Amino acid sequence: MVWINRGKVPVALTIAGSDSGGGAGIEADLKSFAAVGVHGTVAITAITAQNTVEVRRIQEIDLDVIRSQIEAVADDIGVDAAKTGMLYSSRVIQVVAESVEEYGFPLVVDPVIIAKSGARLLKEEAIETLIERLIPLATVVTPNRFEAEEISGVKITCLAEASEAARRIKRMGPKVVVVKGGHIGREESADVICYDEGLRTISTPRIDTNTTHGTGCSFSAFIAGLIARGYEEVEAVEEAKRLIYEAIKFGIPVGRGHGPVNPMAEIYKESEKWRCYVQLMEAYRRLRKSPKIGEVVPEVRMNIVYALPYAESVSDVYGFPGRLTFVEGELRYLSPPAPGGSSHMARAVLEYMKKYPEIRSCMNIRFDSRIVEAARKTGFKVGYFSRSEEPKEIREREGGSIPWGVRTTLERMNMRLDVIYDEGGLGREPMIRIFGKDPLETVKKTLKILDEAFK
Repeated sequence: MVWINRGKVPVALTIAGSDSGGGAGIEADLKSFAAVGVHGTVAITAITAQNTVEVRRIQEIDLDVIRSQIEAVADDIGVDAAKTGMLYSSRVIQVVAESVEEYGFPLVVDPVIIAKSGARLLKEEAIETLIERLIPLATVVTPNRFEAEEISGVKITCLAEASEAARRIKRMGPKVVVVKGGHIGREESADVICYDEGLRTISTPRIDTNTTHGTGCSFSAFIAGLIARGYEEVEAVEEAKRLIYEAIKFGIPVGRGHGPVNPMAEIYKESEKWRCYVQLMEAYRRLRKSPKIGEVVPEVRMNIVYALPYAESVSDVYGFPGRLTFVEGELRYLSPPAPGGSSHMARAVLEYMKKYPEIRSCMNIRFDSRIVEAARKTGFKVGYFSRSEEPKEIREREGGSIPWGVRTTLERMNMRLDVIYDEGGLGREPMIRIFGKDPLETVKKTLKILDEAFK
């Protein structure tokens, strides 16, 4: 989601603690606000010394300072929506509740009780104050399973119990309650939404990853940011669910414990799409200038592809639809780069990325033993597979041959290969495939090999 407002800029406020590890708290919130196109402001309630493994120390901020931060933002910049995170004590909750009553902005309450590392971020005596003073003022409340249990008194082991907990919390006064399903054992992560019209469930596939620190912070910040932009509450929750799925999927693997989610994943993905297009066009221009390129275009023609980071399917790989061909002395394309613009080369690079995810580009050229020898001579690592060894069930399955060949070769040689070739088979043209981190590296390798092969 990329959004630019030429008029009034929506403003969201996070009232939460600071995470020195940058994965949760106001640090995650500000990134999440930016990701949905709103200006982020802060009122810091506590400073934590924490990382991906532990919370080492907590320093509360003076109540007057917390109140002054909220007032300073609200009086001048304005607040279109706010969210709370770590509040830590009853006294802080009281100050925040008074500010919400004074300024009347929509409030998303993320009832942070326990950190990912297990440290307590809300004192036990503050639970009652949270229930009595802040939850009734909330527009949206976003507890996880354990927080919902503590607030509602319902033991949650399934969606039915999560629904009952959501109903009980809804009766405390908030407009919408979202009981998050990340800790409820299912193949999917299913969140229960309770609102005036009833109950509904929204789900995303469960991701097996350790980069989940800051999930609740970013999810609630997405909701607050979207409400600041004018989204209806349930609409904001649904969009936030999609965004947090991407943030977890493309999490940041740092530290020895739970790495942080990546709230900017959506924006990075959009920018990478443009980068794929630009790099492929530049790669095409460089290939076109080579006087030798016409000699290596296969009968099935040529393609060069570039996969998005963490690509999972052919639609995540950019290539030239209709492939590249050599006509009237020139290398030409039928259509410019597009997602899903290749099938065979896309499957080749997707299979390669399973073992070496940094290798995201691939192109094919005509098989010639001189080219293979030149690749070895110039220092590139070369691998080979024989189609005669291809299992029958693979050979008969559409699109299975190339992934099988790439996988088999990488497993056998157990190293990053620059070139993987085969000598063809019945109805299969012999082919050389060159791999690189990006299209420009792939083309650079290709041209170096061709210069050596056709001196």
